[in-house]
Amino acid sequence: MDLFNVYPINPINIVRAKGSSVWDAAGTEYLDLYGGHAVISIGHSHPHYVETLTKQLNRIGFYSNSVEIPLQNQLARQLGEMSGKDNYALFLCNSGAEANENALKLASFHNRRKKIVAFTKAFHGRTSLAVAATDNPAIVAPVNQTDNVAFLPFNDEEALTRTFQDSGEEISAVIIEGIQGVGGIREASVSFLKAIRSLCDKYGAVFIADAVQCGYGRTGDFYSQDYAGVDADIYSMAKGMGNGFPIGAISISPKFKASFGMLGTTFGGNHLACAAAIAVLDVMKEENLLANTQNVGQYLLTELNKFDKVEEVRGRGLMIGVVLPTELSNVKKDLLLKNRIFTGEAKPNIIRILPALNITKDIADTFLTALDERLKAC
Repeated sequence: MDLFNVYPINPINIVRAKGSSVWDAAGTEYLDLYGGHAVISIGHSHPHYVETLTKQLNRIGFYSNSVEIPLQNQLARQLGEMSGKDNYALFLCNSGAEANENALKLASFHNRRKKIVAFTKAFHGRTSLAVAATDNPAIVAPVNQTDNVAFLPFNDEEALTRTFQDSGEEISAVIIEGIQGVGGIREASVSFLKAIRSLCDKYGAVFIADAVQCGYGRTGDFYSQDYAGVDADIYSMAKGMGNGFPIGAISISPKFKASFGMLGTTFGGNHLACAAAIAVLDVMKEENLLANTQNVGQYLLTELNKFDKVEEVRGRGLMIGVVLPTELSNVKKDLLLKNRIFTGEAKPNIIRILPALNITKDIADTFLTALDERLKAC
């Protein structure tokens, strides 16, 4: 049997990882500043993470949600403390797409409406409703297509206000990434997020903050939307939550009432997944990673803005987009093949930097030196 060929693959076989370094089968070391799509939040093979999962696996790895799982309650307590949302409730699932799917479903259960507002260049996942709210027709199958999703221009307050004035009583939810990842590291403005909050309050719609990639400390705030000083009704999360172990969740404000069977999952919140997520939160607190993310992120943003050939630097914390002239779209590939540095991209010419939250300024300098070398060679 062959693999179903849906991924463009770099011809590199990574067999070992530690901190922000990975090694291929030939023993060549690479610097990982992408973390597998912003997944590696506390570094590869962190000792506390490895020890926690090993101990848990030797006890029990899985049982279903038909029994008590105290680790779920521990995770909820620690997540509430770290996020500052300790009066919210937690529903655990397996991925970001599933988190957004459940967030949108919960919103519709709550207000009995169907219409969803999403934004241009949004990416919310690949399950049925999440992909319908994603602004990429190439990945939306005919069965996913629906008239219930309206795409508005990102950061356009007039268009948002007009849409609510025209059909606010039909709108179930507004879903937005605080910083768009696939969309090119574009940040929602403070006034735009405040407008969403105000309009949702006025018309009884639900504000869903998609924090799957931009949350979990990646910007230096726990959820990227926190910089606007407003609370969303539901926060979705996943990527950095388990440092590579599949886990997702939604954090749900007290206005929502649970009932048996409303939401459900087989694997979500299993013992091993909770242990992974707890270990991540332990490290984030012990190593003060929110502050480190702010400090190293600001250092990178400042230094990147000094490059003449860089057209724009976007982002916050350790979610950074480096916009290059279109003719320099090869730089990302050259960083990998010539400097052995993994980065991401938003096609065709934006390099995405999404490293572990515990990187140092020395690691940042390694990247800055390599980028300087690549730009001078162009």
